[in-house]
Amino acid sequence: MNIRSLTRGDGVVIGAAVVLFIASFLNLASIDCPTGVDCGRYETNAWDTLGLLMSMFLAGVIAAALIVVARTLPGRKVAGLDLGQFGVALAVFALWTAFWTIIDMSSAGAGMILGLLATIVLAAGAVASPLVGALKAPLMGAPRPQAPQPYGAQPGVTGGAGYGYPGAGQPYGAPQGGTGGYGYPGAPQPGQPGQPDAPHQPEQQSAAPAAAQQAAPAGDFAPFWFAVPVARPLYAEDGSPTPIAELAPGTWYLAVEQRGAALVAQTQDGRRGVLQDTTGIQRG
Repeated sequence: MNIRSLTRGDGVVIGAAVVLFIASFLNLASIDCPTGVDCGRYETNAWDTLGLLMSMFLAGVIAAALIVVARTLPGRKVAGLDLGQFGVALAVFALWTAFWTIIDMSSAGAGMILGLLATIVLAAGAVASPLVGALKAPLMGAPRPQAPQPYGAQPGVTGGAGYGYPGAGQPYGAPQGGTGGYGYPGAPQPGQPGQPDAPHQPEQQSAAPAAAQQAAPAGDFAPFWFAVPVARPLYAEDGSPTPIAELAPGTWYLAVEQRGAALVAQTQDGRRGVLQDTTGIQRG
């Protein structure tokens, strides 16, 4: 369960469900009690009315739980429906029940009024979360990759810096030893002055630039870590339209190749695919 995949819209839904649960303990109706008369027996809350409790108050709480579970555990279904879709429908049903119940009451109490407001916010948050950009933003920011073992770390590298990790000790293309390898920035190249054991034959001098050109990586791309602002599908490299995985907000992934505006990303379990929508990604 990845709680960092929750969005601001999910936060609105959770807050509304908490208020709705509190409202279930307050009075449903407002009663004007004459002086000297005990009206305590006439004061009821949602827990004294099973039908209203289940169809409005607990229905809203259950709807919020289904939406949150669907976000943290994508792909779960009930009767062929996605949990998130089922939760949205249940939230709208809770609002429907609250609206017509309060219309039918002559004098609504604090519990009913607060419950109606909570169901309005709950249904609005559930419906608008996938549509409004501000509500699709992550509820919690993505954490920075941390030591001791970030994904892709190379054994023997101190400080937790790994392949493509921000601040890594070895740049992309450097040898594992970390010093003096051919192609490493600053390493002495064959045929350069100041290298006493390097022969100065013209053949080797002319072959060195060609070898360096072959050893250099294509283009200027270097692998880097990134996080997506919202959940986005990862497609197969062969161009298949069916996603092979879904990148979740709050998780760092490794970009290993760039193809135009798209990125070839690698997940934590080693799968590689093409991220076609790279707008708004956060680089590590």
